[in-house]
Amino acid sequence: MTEMLLKYFREQQKQVETERIYNTQCPYCSMQCKMQLVEQTHVKRKTYKTIGRDNPTSQGRLCIKGMNAHQHPLHKDRIQYPLLKVNGEFVKISWREALDYIKEHVTEIQEKNGADALGVYGSASITNEEAYLLGKFARVALKTKYIDYNGRLCMSAAASAASKTFGMDRGFTNSLQEIPYTECIMLAGTNVAECQPTIMPYFEKAKENGAFIIAIDPRETGTTKIADLHLKLKPGSDAALANGILKVIIEENYLDERFLQERVNGFEEVMQYVASLEFSVIEEITGVPLEKMYQAARMFGQRETGMIFTARGVEQQTDGSAAVQNFLNILLSVGKIGKPRCGYGAITGQGNGQGAREHGQKADQLPGYRSIENHEHRMYIADVWNIEEKGLPRKGVSAYEMIEKIHDGEIKGLFLVCSNPTVSNPNANFVKKAFEKLEFLVVADMFESETAKLANLILPASSYLEDEGTMTNVEGRVTLREASFPRRGEIKHDWEILCEIAKVLGKEEYFSFSSAEEIFNELRIASKGGIADYSGITYERLRAEKGILWPCRSLTDKGTERLFETRFAHSDGKAMMVPVSNQAIVPKAKITKKYPLYLTTGRVVSHYLTGVQTRKSASLSARNFESFMEIHPSTAKKYEISNQELVQIESSYGRIVVRSKFSEGIRPDTVFVPFHWADSQNVNNLVSEKLDPACKMPGFKVSAVNISPSVKRSSY
Repeated sequence: MTEMLLKYFREQQKQVETERIYNTQCPYCSMQCKMQLVEQTHVKRKTYKTIGRDNPTSQGRLCIKGMNAHQHPLHKDRIQYPLLKVNGEFVKISWREALDYIKEHVTEIQEKNGADALGVYGSASITNEEAYLLGKFARVALKTKYIDYNGRLCMSAAASAASKTFGMDRGFTNSLQEIPYTECIMLAGTNVAECQPTIMPYFEKAKENGAFIIAIDPRETGTTKIADLHLKLKPGSDAALANGILKVIIEENYLDERFLQERVNGFEEVMQYVASLEFSVIEEITGVPLEKMYQAARMFGQRETGMIFTARGVEQQTDGSAAVQNFLNILLSVGKIGKPRCGYGAITGQGNGQGAREHGQKADQLPGYRSIENHEHRMYIADVWNIEEKGLPRKGVSAYEMIEKIHDGEIKGLFLVCSNPTVSNPNANFVKKAFEKLEFLVVADMFESETAKLANLILPASSYLEDEGTMTNVEGRVTLREASFPRRGEIKHDWEILCEIAKVLGKEEYFSFSSAEEIFNELRIASKGGIADYSGITYERLRAEKGILWPCRSLTDKGTERLFETRFAHSDGKAMMVPVSNQAIVPKAKITKKYPLYLTTGRVVSHYLTGVQTRKSASLSARNFESFMEIHPSTAKKYEISNQELVQIESSYGRIVVRSKFSEGIRPDTVFVPFHWADSQNVNNLVSEKLDPACKMPGFKVSAVNISPSVKRSSY
């Protein structure tokens, strides 16, 4: 049998006429794994496969998504030409017609309603160059204050918490290479085994080296399996759990008193607040036994080195920013930051979740992590852009708040790039109704997503295989994504689309770029002197050095592998601790007689975001072709639900139907549904529109629901 297979493969290889290799990076998670697409031309057909390339972050590893990433840009449904909706159907038009259509409607809307009647909705999956240009496009070409992006639903809580605590936000305060050598690791609300699989070997190596791993999650996952201690808390109680751990650290005196005195403000206030809390109350709120809190605190406090990592489980809550701050309080209390093998990591979800929020897509930010409300910052960017400072719009509102303004009729037209907000946002039924009210919706994308179907005009955008540019990965490492795969039809890069629209709007002088590298060189100048300083980074250096950790302030600067070694980024050089309440300012969903179960959401390994790309991959879609509800067997029995049965889940916001999946590893008071599906399987139909007041993050991770069999049973 083996000889026959070898003979078959040899014969196949003989039929290969040519082979081409395209260097690129994975389009999915924040690890941004380097890889190559191998295209083989056979006598009668072409075949493709993706292989990993060596790099400092993932060291050549790929996950199942990365290995099959090429399947979606090569899919038959890929949009290749501008599509205009005529009488409810999309018809192919020329780029000239598309640009004239945009000019006509932009002019008409803004003349009638003002500049702010148009909005821009961006993405954390586009390159740094395109994120930068999108912010400039909104503020210079459209002169609107309304721009935000889908990263608001992903990283805003961690970003705001780190900024308040440390004075700046970079995903990791250390490089990934330090993880295997730390002695205690706290993984709070992160399932990296399914969300960022190629990071797992760092944690597995740490465990081999003797690290004690603490996992905090309402469910047992591939990640919790490597933990020595699993704190299976009630959804939404992360801030209270952190208070419990902090209370033990203080009472048992695991504090680094010298560090606190010399490098931290606010500890006395935190200590006084925590002293007023009762362990019994924290135990009741979290559902975590007191002895486990003690064990977690003792292990993290006693070990010489330690790291804390947070992700969406902690962050996607109406007190997500405060909850992350409380985990940072733990880190500071024991002095485990700014030192080798000690630090914090926010495990970013989207591919460019870090870089996309640094250079102007957020409502309140300008390039380099500058503030749009700071006069000095405004003057600097206005000078770079060669405009008057007074012509630069002020801050707008967050992504979901923009949708509310669409619903209220204040925003009448929208430019949407590489996002699917009618599926990804909370209260999704409301969001779809809002988008249906738009007078003018232009979408740049690769496929007809659920949101793109509502557009007046769809513009064909390039994929990761075709679109060169920089991405900033989970650890803050700026990398260069090479991309030379030939584009089909009339596909254009996002940056080309923005430049061409700006040209027809009479703003060509500000958008006369001819390459991604040219845009990056302007970004370097715009970021210079800012918190996220890229000025010392060039394409040439990125090719030679395989990525550089920012800030990098000069051409001789090697980048910054470890932050806060001598000072934090606040003006006085100190970190800031603040007391965090057990209760969120914005009340979370409570289970009641009508809605007696918690619902929490998350990912599966084979899909990404709303699934628009991964559901176009046959290999990935076959692994998870429909959504599901994970439920404890004892809970299922109580509600007369069988395994693999269609189940209706209902909240006060809507209802969906998915298939049940029994799991002994989930809390009996909680069900879990992944968020990669749309329409009647879209879990965000059930999620409240309430937002974290600090960062405007929706509370995806805590909803109250009831469940029932979808099909009524009859007996015969």
